[in-house]
Amino acid sequence: MSREHRRCLIIGSGPAGYTAAIYASRANLAPLLYEGIQPGGQLTQTTEVENFPGYPEGITGPALTQDLRKQALRFGTEIRTGLATKADLSKAPYVITFEEGVEVEADTVIIATGASAKYLGLPDEEKYAGMGVSACATCDGFFYRNKKVAVVGGGDTACEEALYLASLASHVYMIVRKDYLRASDIMRQRVAASEKITVLYEHNTLGLYGEDGVEGAHLVKRLGQPDEERVDLPIDGFFLAIGHHPNSELFSDYVEVDEVGYIKTEGATPRTCVPGVFAAGDVADPLYRQAVTAAASGCKAAIEAERYLGEHGL
Repeated sequence: MSREHRRCLIIGSGPAGYTAAIYASRANLAPLLYEGIQPGGQLTQTTEVENFPGYPEGITGPALTQDLRKQALRFGTEIRTGLATKADLSKAPYVITFEEGVEVEADTVIIATGASAKYLGLPDEEKYAGMGVSACATCDGFFYRNKKVAVVGGGDTACEEALYLASLASHVYMIVRKDYLRASDIMRQRVAASEKITVLYEHNTLGLYGEDGVEGAHLVKRLGQPDEERVDLPIDGFFLAIGHHPNSELFSDYVEVDEVGYIKTEGATPRTCVPGVFAAGDVADPLYRQAVTAAASGCKAAIEAERYLGEHGL
């Protein structure tokens, strides 16, 4: 097992991780970034990004990922592909172990491991990825203007996604497996008040269909009941809104996390309860699912890392 020392270690390669690397490199922190098993994170699953500054014509998620990566490399970031398998944040310098037994001892650590969208587990979700299936309405909703879409889920997130999509789509169906919405009262009231949202209670999704993209969903109503009924729902887009799972397990013995698993930070800063350890992007806040806000949090984390190293003479 080999061990090396770094002033700044960045774990994760979404817009938060890459932006942290760009700023840390320009601050002469000589950062080392580990990309993980999905370089680019959820951004690589987004077809078009139209609200990231500097791209007036828009850009695909994978292309934006590559641009961020190239910019980080240009300023001297060392980028490696590998998965973190163990973390020891009990004392500084902190030690992160990666695949093949590589140990990195770091004065500062920026955790940008993101969050993974929860899916139903249907083969069609993978088949139609980027072709009508999405887990982010704010990312991809624009492309379904004046079209029919469905949102799976019955919580606050699903209601928020449905309401957002209702401002764009011609109609929104909410596919809810229970006979009620488990969302808060205010969100239920807003959904009920929208003429463009239809809630399909006691429905489960069996699969999707379409030639060159999603054209509809195969549903079953009142699954397992005597009056069970199969239904085909014509739609152009299928949005998952059953939650995200923050990729924070590796660090949860040391940093504070909320009931879902998002890393808690101090106020509007990326500082965790461990000095010199910072969290950026989706792993710290579900609102960072927008690439531009995730990038901004990565910038803040790099600035905080630079300040911490300066204050400690490292």
